[in-house]
Amino acid sequence: MGLALGCLQVEQSTVAIREVFGKYDDVLEPGCHCVPWCMGNQIAGYLSLRVQQLDVWCETKTKDNVFVTVVASVQYRALAEKVVDAFYRLTNTREQIQAYVFDVIRATVPKMELDSSFEQKNEIAKAVEEELGKAMSAYGYEIVQTLIVDIEPDEHVKKAMNEINAASRFRAAANEKAEAEKILLIKRAEGDAESKYLAGLGIARQRQAIVDGLRDSVLAFAENVPGTSSKDVMDMVLVTQYFDTLKEIGASSKSNSVFVPHGPGAVKDIASQVRDGLLQGSAACHEV
Repeated sequence: MGLALGCLQVEQSTVAIREVFGKYDDVLEPGCHCVPWCMGNQIAGYLSLRVQQLDVWCETKTKDNVFVTVVASVQYRALAEKVVDAFYRLTNTREQIQAYVFDVIRATVPKMELDSSFEQKNEIAKAVEEELGKAMSAYGYEIVQTLIVDIEPDEHVKKAMNEINAASRFRAAANEKAEAEKILLIKRAEGDAESKYLAGLGIARQRQAIVDGLRDSVLAFAENVPGTSSKDVMDMVLVTQYFDTLKEIGASSKSNSVFVPHGPGAVKDIASQVRDGLLQGSAACHEV
């Protein structure tokens, strides 16, 4: 209805291109304008000055022969001072930008290995932005920013990479577990050795105390009972210990039946065996 009356409204952040009999005449800014169609005035089209985004999927190959899909997001806008170039010099702006993105990515990524391409995403984006900026400025467009939002290898390659990573982590976990078990065994052995050492000290002190007690008992008995010798005292002590041993065996709830020769002669034989053993041990110590 507005055009029929020769009136036109241009929205904010948008410009209109006016032609007279097919020839460029003027750029209409946002607002209301008079376009008398009866005098050959017409609107050739509209051009947005807003920032626009174009997502480009580009398949290429890395230096180590892995095919990847690079996803680039290009943010661009038409320059207000170059509206005529932006409107008339390009037929399809998005296809033109996409072609430049393909060219730069396929010239940059094949120089990198797969791992390096992930690490150097910013370098790829910078190369695309510089090339696009130089090319599109001649057509009245500004490249605001270029982002490499994703680098996606082939599905089989991703699976293989995940398996390699998992195997590496399993190997590290196994090494850590083995090291922990090694430390545990070492500490357990050190604790066992320390325990046995302390037990040995305890037994040695116990035996030393027993020997000291027997010596003191023999000396005291010999002094208090005239006419007795050390041999008589030792025989009495051995007999006492013999009966104490029998008593402990009988009092233990876990002991089995033990058959020992019992009688005065048996006690004498036991005393002789103990005494002979002590003499042999003493002789062996002197020889060493």
